[in-house]
Amino acid sequence: MIAATDLERLYDLLPFVRPAAGQAGSPLADDLARHAAIQRMPAGATVFVEGDECSAIAILLSGSVRVYKMSQSGREITLYRFERGQSCILTANCILSRHQFPAIATVERDAEAVFIPAPIFRDWIDRYPAWRDYVFALLAQRLSVLMAVVNEVAFRRMDARVAGLLVAHSGADSSALKLNLTHQQIADELGTSREVVSRILEDFAGNGWIETGRGTITLRDVDSLRRKARE
Repeated sequence: MIAATDLERLYDLLPFVRPAAGQAGSPLADDLARHAAIQRMPAGATVFVEGDECSAIAILLSGSVRVYKMSQSGREITLYRFERGQSCILTANCILSRHQFPAIATVERDAEAVFIPAPIFRDWIDRYPAWRDYVFALLAQRLSVLMAVVNEVAFRRMDARVAGLLVAHSGADSSALKLNLTHQQIADELGTSREVVSRILEDFAGNGWIETGRGTITLRDVDSLRRKARE
C-alpha cells in the first residue's frame, strides 16, 4: 500500500497515472496505491541474478541500477543502466514471457523504487492502454540501447571504445580532468579484460593523452581522445 504523499511523487514520474482534474482518483491510480510498494536498496545490493524468477518490476524513484552479463570466466559487460523514472526492460520481458532473468542487476547508487508484483503488472498491460504504452515505450528505448552495445562490441576497435568511455565520463571540455576509474571498471563496462585495457591506457599515456594513477585517470588531451573515439 502506498501513502498519499508517495503517490504524488509517483505522479511526477508517471503523469499518465495522475487522476484527471476534479477527480479524486482513477482505476489505475487506485490500483497503484493498493498493490505497489516502495522499497529502499543500498548501493551494492543485488536486485536480480541470472536465473531468478521475476516476481516484481521496479520503477526507480532515485538512484541507479546497472544491468550486465557475466561470462563463465568472470568477464563482465554492461548492457544498460536505469535511473529515476526508468525501469528494467529485461524484467518486463521476464514477467511477460514468464522466463527467468537473463542477466545481473545491481544497485550502483543508493536507490528507492516502487515495486509492482508480476501478476499485477501483466494485468495492467491488458486493462490499461496508458500503462501498456508506457511499457512498450520503455522496451523500444532500451532496445535501441542494446543495439548500440551490439554495434560497439561487433564493429568498433577496443581502443576507440576505451577512448569513447573516457570522453563520456569527462562531461566537459577540460584539458586536465581527473576521473575516478580503475582499469577493471573500464574492462567490466566494455566486456574485455583488464590486461587489454591497461595496454591501451599505456598507449594513451605514451601519446600524452592521459596520465594514470592509483584508481584515477587524468585526461590531458580530450580532443585527441575524441578523435580516437570516432575511429
